[in-house]
Amino acid sequence: MKKLRVAILFGGRSGEHDVSLMSARSVLAALDLERYEVIQIGITLDGNWLYGTNTLDAFERHDFSNLTSVIPPTEPGSHNSLYLINSSSMGIKLSILSGVDVFFPVLHGPFGEDGTMQGLFELADSAYVGAGVVGSSVGMDKGIFKDVMRANGIPIVESLLILRNEIESDMSAVIEKIEKMGAYPFFAKPANLGSSIGISKCNSRSDLSEGLMEAARFDRRIIVEHGVSNVREIEVSVLGNEDPRASVCGEVLPSREFYSYESKYMDGTSGLIIPSQLPVEVSDNIREYAVRAYKAIDCAGMARADFFIDGKTNRIYLNELNTLPGFTSISMYPKLWQASGLPYPQLVDRLIELALERKAQRDHTEHMRTA
Repeated sequence: MKKLRVAILFGGRSGEHDVSLMSARSVLAALDLERYEVIQIGITLDGNWLYGTNTLDAFERHDFSNLTSVIPPTEPGSHNSLYLINSSSMGIKLSILSGVDVFFPVLHGPFGEDGTMQGLFELADSAYVGAGVVGSSVGMDKGIFKDVMRANGIPIVESLLILRNEIESDMSAVIEKIEKMGAYPFFAKPANLGSSIGISKCNSRSDLSEGLMEAARFDRRIIVEHGVSNVREIEVSVLGNEDPRASVCGEVLPSREFYSYESKYMDGTSGLIIPSQLPVEVSDNIREYAVRAYKAIDCAGMARADFFIDGKTNRIYLNELNTLPGFTSISMYPKLWQASGLPYPQLVDRLIELALERKAQRDHTEHMRTA
């Protein structure tokens, strides 16, 4: 049987570049080379697409000297061919890297999971793993996502959207507006970033001022959330297209004040309880909310839904939906499916199948043509 040609994309222009490399390492290790012909494509922090032998190794070493520049696919009908730019003393010559059957973006953050990369794939009429343009962009923007959840009756933590220019023009007025939500603590977050980058827990006015400025480094839109008392952090993985299903729930036991970037990827000391020790009805409610949220933003392929449970009231709050969740060896998304009976290699296979199914659905759609 002919092997599927799968292009793994990693790196990217966001602050989650290094996390993407870690995720890509795990995905590459799980791919069955009897079934797939794998192409490694790295995207630099400057946005250059590069290809070569052991591209991921080169990116991890920050040594791009032996890699070749790639022109991404830009139009339908090209069989998703990738053009390589070869430079020599004779000038620049283009060569073709054979067509790609499925693109697998292992990209986190802006320019990877926010709809921009997905728009490129749509223009090229390519099959690709994960959510489409709408699902990706809404899932990425925490402000818009929360509005959609409110409209669908899915409980979320009280929050405010703050613009960077508001912070720059009158920090005191911004802080006064935030404090009307209630007592400290608050959490300040960039609206369009993940992996806990740029997030600060703020226990005082001075903390809040610093947290707002830190979040504003990474985005012009900042979300400030009211803290949840004695919070429990629960995560659930969702898989599918039109008929998604949810995994068992898992609980995060942060080694720091909250599940920060360092506790996720650096010190590795945060604990995970899989499955979480929750009453059956609570787990069922969380899984139902996860699937409802997934459908509400027209997600596809995969997502990880992150929840809070208030330790005092036992109320459930959906925090966010990550449409391209971490795929490292310690990431919750694959661990939850492993505990649900779907091992990592089979999970990767299923994601590729879902990408092809989604492409087949698009091919069924009639597009208006003019003479």
